[in-house]
Parts: sequence; structure tokens; C-alpha cells
Amino acid sequence: MGTGCNLLVRHAATGRVDHILAGALVNEPAASPIQVAPPVKPLGCVRILGIDPGSQITGFGIVDLDGKRTAVVEWGSIRTSGEHSDRLRSIFRALGDIVREYRPAEVAIERVFLSRNADSALKLGQARAAAMCATFAADVPIYEYSARHIKKAVVGSGAAEKEQVQRMVRMILGVRGEIGADAADALAAAICHANERGVRAALQVVAKG
Repeated sequence: MGTGCNLLVRHAATGRVDHILAGALVNEPAASPIQVAPPVKPLGCVRILGIDPGSQITGFGIVDLDGKRTAVVEWGSIRTSGEHSDRLRSIFRALGDIVREYRPAEVAIERVFLSRNADSALKLGQARAAAMCATFAADVPIYEYSARHIKKAVVGSGAAEKEQVQRMVRMILGVRGEIGADAADALAAAICHANERGVRAALQVVAKG
């Protein structure tokens, strides 16, 4: 067993800070959000957990979709330390806690991009697997999107820079404060999936004609 720093979760909706476990840090608070959903999902809403996997920093973002309205619930980043196996354990445990607390109905995760560095690609793939496995106990569907697809859905361009993604995520969700890059990417994945759900629903209506 390796050692790491204490893990903290700052809740965007309530302002609470809780110690959860050792090995990671989750610390992206909401700053004056305009529309923040409660931790408990309202009836009729679909709660979506977005994940931006990384071996050192894994971003997460949770939104509630109510019809055409998307409200932010929570966001943050899991910052790991120690040996690679310790990092994977931290990701698995931290996201597992997040899933148990917020109970998402669906998960959207960014696909691993091809890397010229085989070792980096392997570690990223393992981090992504740890994140996905953390949701298995909840038995919810997992949807995968490429980074380019997510950027195009949120910004309008698959080649958008991180700053553009951050700015559009804040605009879409009505958040006045800053959102870290990893958390913004995770929220973008959740927003992208929310949009895809709407497209699929419209296509089903047309098909039934």
C-alpha cells in the first residue's frame, strides 16, 4: 500500500468540505453559480456524471438534465499521488464515493486518444478503466465520446482550445466563477451527452412518424 495526501471534496451545492479517504484531492468549488441543482436528484431529472480520465488528475462533473434545461450539481478533480497502482486505487475509490453520493443515472466519459508515448497511453487507459469500474456497482449505462466530438458539441469546433471549453461550459451552465480545466472537460462530456440524448429522442419521434 502506498501513501498519499488526504482527499477532500468541496460540494458546489452546499459548500461543505468532507474528508473521504487518503490518496487524492478533489477540490474544485463552485464560485457563485447561477443555477445549482440540489445534491438529491429532483423527480423527472436525468443525472449525468461526466468523467475526464487521467492518471494524475481525473476531472468529474455532474449535471441534472430536466427537459432542455441543464443544471450543474457538482464538479471537481481527483489529484492522485504515489505509485501508479496507488493512483488507480485513489481514482477508483474517490469516484466510487462520488457515484454513491450523487447517484447518477448515466455516465459520459472521454475516450482515450492515441499517444506517441506508449507508456503514457497505457497509464491513461488504466486510469480510464479504474474510473469506469468505479461506476459498475451502480449498474448505470456508460457512454463514450472522443475529445473532438465533445469539443464540437460544446464549443462548435473539434479543435477548440481548453480555455474555450472552460469558457463555454461556464456560459452554458451559468457559472460566474472559474472552473478548472479537468473539471471543465468532465462537465463538457456531461453536456455533450445531454445534447446527444436530445438528438436521439428527436430521431425516435421522427422514426415513429
